[in-house]
Amino acid sequence: MCYTQNRFKALLSACVLSLIATAGWSQSLDWLGTLPGGSGSYALGVSADGAVVVGWAFNAAGRPRAFRWTASGGMQDLGTLGCCESKAWGVSADGAVVVGYAYNAQQQLRAFRWTASGGMQDLGTLPGGSGSYANAVSADGAVVVGSAKNAAGYYHAFRWQNGVMQDLGTLPGYDGNSVASDVSADGAVVVGYADNAPGQYRAFRWTAAEGMQNLGTLGGILSAASDVSADGAVVVGWAWNDAGQRPAFRWQNGVMQGLGTLGGNWSEANAVSADGAVVVGSALNAAGYVRAFRWTALGGMEDLNTTYARLLTDGLELREARAISPDGRYIVGLGYNAVTGRYEAFLLDTGFPRRGDVDRNGCVDDTDLLAVLSAFGGSGYRNEDLNWDGIIDDADLLIVLFNFGSGC
Repeated sequence: MCYTQNRFKALLSACVLSLIATAGWSQSLDWLGTLPGGSGSYALGVSADGAVVVGWAFNAAGRPRAFRWTASGGMQDLGTLGCCESKAWGVSADGAVVVGYAYNAQQQLRAFRWTASGGMQDLGTLPGGSGSYANAVSADGAVVVGSAKNAAGYYHAFRWQNGVMQDLGTLPGYDGNSVASDVSADGAVVVGYADNAPGQYRAFRWTAAEGMQNLGTLGGILSAASDVSADGAVVVGWAWNDAGQRPAFRWQNGVMQGLGTLGGNWSEANAVSADGAVVVGSALNAAGYVRAFRWTALGGMEDLNTTYARLLTDGLELREARAISPDGRYIVGLGYNAVTGRYEAFLLDTGFPRRGDVDRNGCVDDTDLLAVLSAFGGSGYRNEDLNWDGIIDDADLLIVLFNFGSGC
């Protein structure tokens, strides 16, 4: 570590006047509304700091349009590729790159990558194909994954980088369809699902070295992976078990663990935190209603409507948790806003972890400061990389300093 005592003192002196001992355990729920004249919205991605949410919303003509939402700017319609519809499915860690799919002027479905400076970029298709869609993007916005039709008429999982769309193929022994659902923070690990026999498909994990790995099931014949941790080690999704139920799963080190349900016969994991510790998704409860859930090893599967009941007055409901910020603090998805009478995108700030709380113990203190100092200059995409920019540096140290003493 090349961090001298003098440099630390200088940095501390520079920010001491701005040092904040943040008080209070912040929890909030924002309903994101819809586009002007629209009837509903759906959130599918959130930036690392919770400031940017992406998804799709109906416009006044009843067409779904990709949106990018911020508290200051509201819901921005990202347009299309020349035709009528678009949907955003993923966003980079800093909120600057949005991916999804849109129809072009020829009414063909195409994966897109959007930036404020470049607008909506058509990522094309596989050679000889005619359609594609993007589901996720790496933390830095450079790698996009999804599915695209090839010359044989199959949709294959793809990995796009630097203008090149790579066909990831299918599971060994069967040439069917495959879909890439998500990608690790560095773009190296891709997960999704692929046909492995007629009428069957399985969750997969792909790397350049090992190709497409079948993750198996919980005893049934179907499974699908939805998301992957930052380092590519933990995969989540859903799978059929031998009892005829379809619970969410968490896969790690070759073992697929069923996460249970909320009392019904199915659940599905849609997203996982960067460290693989927090899983969110949707589940059927004992009364037959779909509810958003959060799972941890300690607490098991909890109904977010119960945990955050104080934020859900007047008939508000959280139906689906679709994405989670890397630190596990922010959750977005679909809910019912009884005030407007619409199904709308929501942004839930759980208040945990506090900003700068590296060790997740609720207190920002010397331990957190030392953790960042010890990792200083290293590669990011882990808890010490507090701003999630891929490197542990002064910016991360300042986050600890500005919030020092919070919760202690």
